[in-house]
Amino acid sequence: MVEPVALSDFFIGFFSGALIILLAALYAALFAWEKLQGGAGFRYGSWLAYGLLLACAAVFAKVLHLEGHWKILTVLMVVGYWWMPRLIWRLCAATHAHESGR
Repeated sequence: MVEPVALSDFFIGFFSGALIILLAALYAALFAWEKLQGGAGFRYGSWLAYGLLLACAAVFAKVLHLEGHWKILTVLMVVGYWWMPRLIWRLCAATHAHESGR
């Protein structure tokens, strides 16, 4: 049985869920800028954004009492957020290689 969530925990879960989405977008943007511009600042910024995303996902799972398959789904979500920008970058680079003369 799922344990009920207190109203204060619901609001924390809501805001941590929103932060997960925003931090995932920031991570993907910083990852892409690092690939386009180079430089360690964008790389470290993307790692920081992903670390904060992991923290928000942990808070999300904790306050909403996620157990069992829901916890597995949360782990799959953060793993997907790690790999998707990389896979999308490779797809874009492969489909636009003719434009850069490679």
